[in-house]
Amino acid sequence: MNKIVKILLIVIGLVAAVLWFSLPSADDPNAINSGAMNFMFIIMYILLAIAVITSVVFGLAKLFTTKGSVKKALFAIGGLAIIVAISYGISSDNMAVVETMSERGIETTEGTVKNIGMGLNVFFILTLIAVVLMIVPGLKRMFVK
Repeated sequence: MNKIVKILLIVIGLVAAVLWFSLPSADDPNAINSGAMNFMFIIMYILLAIAVITSVVFGLAKLFTTKGSVKKALFAIGGLAIIVAISYGISSDNMAVVETMSERGIETTEGTVKNIGMGLNVFFILTLIAVVLMIVPGLKRMFVK
């Protein structure tokens, strides 16, 4: 199986190299409609689909075969849900932002502003958690020696 995958990857790489050299110049206005460009996109989509499918299949297989991993995954998903709920609760639906966006010609609602604020808050909280989880063990190792 491993040899088949290696041979398949070599063949795809050679086809992609041939297509790379047969691409039209950037000055050509019909470059986007060339066959080489379309076939390269098809190869890209196929490789992306293969990568996504194998990642999901092997990830789920590892999740269900390792003892205790489902419990840990559910705790992680629950923690993320709690962070999202907290972020949604502290985000504001400021009407001033809605009015400012309307003045600029961008139609938006209070719900959209609240969802954007929630997404930013989730990002900031998860970034803060990641930084703390990197710094604390380093400080612990530095002072516990």
